[in-house]
Amino acid sequence: MTDDRTPAAPSNRLPQRTLGSGDAALTVSAVGFGGMSVTDAYGPADAAEAEAVLRRALELGVTLVDTADVYGHGRNEELVGRVLGAHRDEIVLASKFGLPPAEGHPDGRPVDGRPAYVRAAIDASLRRLGTDHLDLYYLHRIDPQVPVEETVGALAELVAAGKVRAIGLSEPSAATVRRAHAVHPVTAVQSEYSLWTRDPEDEVLPTLRELGIGFVPFSPLGRGILTGTVDSTDGFAEDDVRRSHARYAGEAFEHNRGLVRSLEEIAAGRGVTTAQLALAWLLAQGDDVVPIPGTKRLAYLEQNVAAASLPLTPDEVAAVGAAIPRGAVQGVRHPQPDLLAG
Repeated sequence: MTDDRTPAAPSNRLPQRTLGSGDAALTVSAVGFGGMSVTDAYGPADAAEAEAVLRRALELGVTLVDTADVYGHGRNEELVGRVLGAHRDEIVLASKFGLPPAEGHPDGRPVDGRPAYVRAAIDASLRRLGTDHLDLYYLHRIDPQVPVEETVGALAELVAAGKVRAIGLSEPSAATVRRAHAVHPVTAVQSEYSLWTRDPEDEVLPTLRELGIGFVPFSPLGRGILTGTVDSTDGFAEDDVRRSHARYAGEAFEHNRGLVRSLEEIAAGRGVTTAQLALAWLLAQGDDVVPIPGTKRLAYLEQNVAAASLPLTPDEVAAVGAAIPRGAVQGVRHPQPDLLAG
């Protein structure tokens, strides 16, 4: 007998959510698309399939498309602009700046939030994307050498100039969010958040809700492990970024993979994929939460989008959260913790 709560095939009528509040608010699909994976971050990506994935996301009703200037050294923005340019008015287009490639930066800075760099970065992104404005522009990481007020002040100038509709921050602390929001309304914050990364629950999420700021979890599927399809790291390409992540290494990976098996059992009983269950759990954390899973495979895209129509009861939400208890995952979540001190 089919469970009537199992998500139907994805359609172009996705539930909508609001990021931010007041004049800074943006209405987007409940599930967005994170573009990093379509330009080689997790091993080689096929250009034709990457384009097909982006077009299909639009057909399925995905309206929030997230990219960054650092993804593929600009190639990701070029791809998004080339494929979705004809549909510019149908999407909320987000990009990020602030992580310049060291070989292309005169000072070799790993993070750059200086106002002059803000102005140069937006113009370069707009050229690559083939548009005259971004709907949402994030500071990719907080620059410890530049007061966030100065960076946000420069972003506010971009809003006034019509180059940016709304601004965001990526991986800030709660205190930094408050400082930034006091200069100009912040529409969204994106940070890693999933069943195996729960840190934002401590201070960041409560602060965002107090201030009326939306939350955009990236890596909502644990860079793939929460899909239940990664049984070994042996098949990872040599340039797959996960090879540098402690959670995917040795005994930590074996332990973490074991945690996911309990999630797989719940998903099987529910008649959905493990990835859908993990995304549905995220969506159940609040109407201000809009995850941006990324993929370079059409089948996975359709499964991810269908999670937007998968309701969970309070008991199911609790059971899923208990399947991977907070603090049970082994390994630091990022190979460069110095970039997470914002």
